[in-house]
Amino acid sequence: MTKKRNEIWEWTKALIIAVLLAAIIRYFFFAPIVVDGLSMMPTLHNHDRMIVNKIGYTVGKPKRFDIIVFHAPEGKDYIKRVIGLPGDRIEYKDDTLYVNGKAYKEPYLDQYKKEVMDGPLTEPFTLKDYINRDTVPKGELFVMGDNRRYSRDSRAIGTVPMKKVIGKTSLVYWPLDRFRSVAYDKN
Repeated sequence: MTKKRNEIWEWTKALIIAVLLAAIIRYFFFAPIVVDGLSMMPTLHNHDRMIVNKIGYTVGKPKRFDIIVFHAPEGKDYIKRVIGLPGDRIEYKDDTLYVNGKAYKEPYLDQYKKEVMDGPLTEPFTLKDYINRDTVPKGELFVMGDNRRYSRDSRAIGTVPMKKVIGKTSLVYWPLDRFRSVAYDKN
């Protein structure tokens, strides 16, 4: 009887430790997230499931074109692409991104640019048009969805404070037929 009780106690301890470890990992390090909507098409699809790396920005800083998850003003979590870093001057003209006067290619938009027949994918603008400033404020990010015509992003909600950023995401793990990394290396 004592042997059986000890075995049950050992299994119970192992289960409690496993649940605690899973909770700690999910809360502090990595968490799943489900894409809700079409604002990141064609890169991300509605209902794609991804992993959010919550610790990446505690030891590093966001890079241009990272895909991040953040707490939006509406009380939801948004998934968008970092376009402007603190101190950057952002401008779009002729469907081209200019950061501090330098043109950047955005190959993740090529598919949609080919499909658009009635004007540019991204309407021309400067930061002044949306946030009434010439540069992205210190400690904040300017973000946009890849589906530029149908994205609620910094053009509507303003810049995103770093304290609202949950983390970086770059791995789609579900559905399995779309399992892939969506990290963009501009180099």
